[in-house]
Amino acid sequence: MLNNLTDTEEGDGGAQSQGDNNPKESSPFINSSDAAAEKSQQYDGKNMALFEEEMDTSPMVSSLLSSLANYSNLPQGSKEHEEAENNEAESSRKKPIKAPQLGTLMGVYLPCIQNIFGVILFLRMTWLVGIGGVIGTFVIVTMCCTTTMLTAISMSAIATNGVVPAGGSYYMISRSLGPEFGGAVGICFYLGTTFAGAMYILGAIELLLIYIAPKAAIFPLEGLEGAEAEAALLNNMRVYGTILLTSMATVVFVGVKYVNKLALVFLACVILSILAVYAGVIKTGIDAPDFPVCILGNRTLVWKNFDVCAKTIESANGTVTTQLWRMFCDSPFLNATCDKYFTANNVSRVQGIPGVTSGILAENLFGNYYEKGDLVARKEMDSVEGVDDPLTNANRYVLADITSFFTLLVGIYFPSVTGIMAGSNRSGDLRDAQKSIPIGTIAAITTTSTVYMSSVVLFGACIEGVVLRDKFGEGVNGNLVIGTLAWPSPWVIVIGSFFSTCGAGLQSLTGAPRLLQAIAKDSIVPALRIFGHGKANGEPTWSLLLTACICESGILIASLDAVAPILSMFFLMCYMFVNLACALQTLLRTPNWRPRFKFYHWALSFLGMSLCLTLMFLCSWYYAIIAMVIAGSIYKYIEFAGAEKEWGDGIRGLSLSAARYALMRLEEGPPHTKNWRPQLLVLVGTDSEQNVEQPRLLSLTNQLKAGKGLTIVGTALEGTYLENSDQAQRAEQALRKLMETEKVKGFCQVTVSSNLRDATSHLLQASGLGGLKHNAVLVSWPRNWKQADEHQTWRNFIELVRETTAAHLALLVPKNISAFPSNGERFTEGHIDVWWIVHDGGMLMLLPFLLRQHKVWRKCKMRIFTVAQMDDNSIQMKKDLTTFLYHLRIDAMVEVVEMHDSDISAYTYEKTLVMEQRSQILKQINLTKNEREREIQSITDSSRGSIRRKNPAAVTTQLSVTEDQPGASKEEKPEEESKSASSPVSPPVQVQLIHDNTTPASPATPAAPLTPATEGAQSPGEQVQMTWTEKCDGEPAKPPGAATPEGIKDIFNMKPEWENLNQSNVRRMHTALRLNGVILKKSSEAKLVLLNMPGPPKNRTGDENYMEFLEVLTEGLNRVLLVRGGGREVITIYS
Repeated sequence: MLNNLTDTEEGDGGAQSQGDNNPKESSPFINSSDAAAEKSQQYDGKNMALFEEEMDTSPMVSSLLSSLANYSNLPQGSKEHEEAENNEAESSRKKPIKAPQLGTLMGVYLPCIQNIFGVILFLRMTWLVGIGGVIGTFVIVTMCCTTTMLTAISMSAIATNGVVPAGGSYYMISRSLGPEFGGAVGICFYLGTTFAGAMYILGAIELLLIYIAPKAAIFPLEGLEGAEAEAALLNNMRVYGTILLTSMATVVFVGVKYVNKLALVFLACVILSILAVYAGVIKTGIDAPDFPVCILGNRTLVWKNFDVCAKTIESANGTVTTQLWRMFCDSPFLNATCDKYFTANNVSRVQGIPGVTSGILAENLFGNYYEKGDLVARKEMDSVEGVDDPLTNANRYVLADITSFFTLLVGIYFPSVTGIMAGSNRSGDLRDAQKSIPIGTIAAITTTSTVYMSSVVLFGACIEGVVLRDKFGEGVNGNLVIGTLAWPSPWVIVIGSFFSTCGAGLQSLTGAPRLLQAIAKDSIVPALRIFGHGKANGEPTWSLLLTACICESGILIASLDAVAPILSMFFLMCYMFVNLACALQTLLRTPNWRPRFKFYHWALSFLGMSLCLTLMFLCSWYYAIIAMVIAGSIYKYIEFAGAEKEWGDGIRGLSLSAARYALMRLEEGPPHTKNWRPQLLVLVGTDSEQNVEQPRLLSLTNQLKAGKGLTIVGTALEGTYLENSDQAQRAEQALRKLMETEKVKGFCQVTVSSNLRDATSHLLQASGLGGLKHNAVLVSWPRNWKQADEHQTWRNFIELVRETTAAHLALLVPKNISAFPSNGERFTEGHIDVWWIVHDGGMLMLLPFLLRQHKVWRKCKMRIFTVAQMDDNSIQMKKDLTTFLYHLRIDAMVEVVEMHDSDISAYTYEKTLVMEQRSQILKQINLTKNEREREIQSITDSSRGSIRRKNPAAVTTQLSVTEDQPGASKEEKPEEESKSASSPVSPPVQVQLIHDNTTPASPATPAAPLTPATEGAQSPGEQVQMTWTEKCDGEPAKPPGAATPEGIKDIFNMKPEWENLNQSNVRRMHTALRLNGVILKKSSEAKLVLLNMPGPPKNRTGDENYMEFLEVLTEGLNRVLLVRGGGREVITIYS
């Protein structure tokens, strides 16, 4: 019980995981060492002597508590604790691991603050407020922050549900939702983190080239307009972005410790920048800074290459034109020809930062969305322009660089609230992860949400609308817009945001490769295994290389506004599944779901999941679809090619709940005929090495099922389970392996019982669960049933036929199973012939249809033969059957075979004689000596009674072995009793039978004593009987002259001998022979023959004969499938 509890909590299947065959830790306890196990094994105290034999498997509680007390999280980037190898445990004893000491503030809160505050706040927040308006932007911020808060609540519940090793968000998702979802979402999170690195690098380059060192541009923008200027800017971003990415990747490769040491410096830059903004807001209420904006008419001018916002100025020499005049006119003189719009409108100077008390907030409440190339205008001012006047001197005005709309703003803003998992990613370094992660993450989200929401209002209240909508600050002399608000200088924001974006980029390039390495080491995505390797110290070299390549693809896009929605998709996908994981665990009420964090609810998780899905499609519906396709493809790839993992995940629990619900629904009643499909119980035999003897049986199963419905492959073992449990496990593994090879989807079951008959019966009765039970049994024909040492095989087979009939199960018996095609074979032509003799509920119609769905039988055509008796109208039968098949929507050729009554041939009698003689031989061989003597006596007595009732002339033929067993019913009529007496055949025939069937000789015993009535004068018949008995006893005696062909002829020509045969057997043999002849004539070339399987006799006196009838019926046919219906209709003409 203790082991089970620990295994459940650890999400491991025990010492060996079922799917991947990787060795797990040697003990079921967390980080337990071999020394502790040895100590528990060497324990020899008398107080616990009662448990001393279990010490190796169930160590003492003291050793368990010691292991738990010494537990320490593994360092980030290494294998999770349940995948630790034994040699790692050994090395951990040699190297003492330093206990993690980070608390809530340094371990969770500040890293989350640093990751959440980023490039969007400094470069795009003012533009978002200007385009979307204060109200619209506030709605966006509220939606995004609510989403992350709900996700943080769900994440806190998952993170506090047990010990969280290093691995962070990926670990939580994969262990909660399973390897398929975990791998898919883990890779999405990795891609999101990688593209975040590209976004940070592009932000840093934008700050560098536009605000810090514009002259450093390799592709100069001077004198370029429109598309040319845009292309030059993007090319500059690509070149410098690639250089910066290479530099950062080199730093990460050389030593990640330097990145971690600089993290506090970058965090200080972020905090100082935000404080500078708030200080600037306060200062605007006291003394607004002087950042004028020059407006011509209502168009915002690019403040560049002019110093005074006026057309002319008055000086001592009179009116003098300004630099602005020269930009729009062809000469500096007052009589120059100027731009039409410049002449018609006045130039006005507007304060860019009017201050928090100016009342500008009312003008910025609502949004102003632009098309690409639109003029950024101040709508409150007058503008004189012709309707048809073309736009001239476009490069002099501030223009919209992209088409803006509400959903675009959502996509650009959302990356600014990501980073909430920075604390959980450091779970391996936390002193108390279960306490620090919820408090630190929720506090960080609360802080950042407050800053974002207040920023929206304060920006709208302090900054002029045209300045807010001026993305690159061209109207305020090329300053960063948020920098104009900062105190004491705009450079505080510029420099601070540059270093913070560089630091965030470094953090992304550090974290993403480790995340990929963790996924690769889990071995759930086979294609990523190479990325699990790294340098000797564990640094993920190959992962870093791949990350840099993916990051470069983002840099080549070169637009911050285009990259932001991409990473929004991947982060939203990740957050959505975190919420789903929490909701599932809560609703399923998994016993292991016991989070310490109590302030969660499944409704909140579903709300968070819904918000994530909504935001995905709000940001970009086509990016959302692409992200889902990527995640879905990864999911299916892992499901198809990945290693099976048992992590105790929620999806497994969901499957269990769904299965339970479905099973309860199935119990409500049997399936409708339209929904009936063969749910197969496949009974196979195994050899002494537990290998399956009839592998083609599973090939046929695959062809019948095509992967649909229930399949249970079962085998029976003889013995007791305690002694044969290892053999049962080997047999189960062999069944699984063969099922996997033959692509049979289903379950396998091995039953052990004292004898095979009972074991098979247990399989038949106990397989399946509730309404999900088999309705058909597939078992191969016993091949060597005629051999004397195989007598129990055919008896078991007949009992199985009887049991399936009693249980109302359909029975499918393929004969010559080794001749059936494998799954790789293809029939290019041929027929599947159905011989429909008795109605079986439609099984014979349905099975060929199902077979032809498989590629092996697809090219075969279906033919249906039915038998017409003397009084049947064969023409009408064919017409009716054709109509019936038409309504069943089954394409098949129809033929009615007429079988008129005919006399029973001499060959039929001979065949019956041989059959009954063989039955007696088989029965007699299996009797003990005493039973044999009693049997002979009863035969003799029975024969005397028959002789008295029959013609005295036939005395010599009456003394023979009867078919009835000693326990036969006494109520049988004397006539039937007489008919059931078997006539003997000559000794050569008997000898030939024995040799043909390789019957081993029984131990030599004296011949059974004959009664005095028969000792006096023995007839030839008596001599034959005597010879048969002696032969069975191993005596070589033969009567003289009995071996001549003339003797055989004389015996077979004796009419009374035929009359004394069991007439029921004669009739059945006659039917079998005639049917076999007709089937051979019509279907000898068929690829498969399906045939009604006759039922066994109700009493057990004719079991041996039953097998002979079936043998005769199918003689000469290559592939036969004998079918017995289950007593219900399985096919219908109705829709």
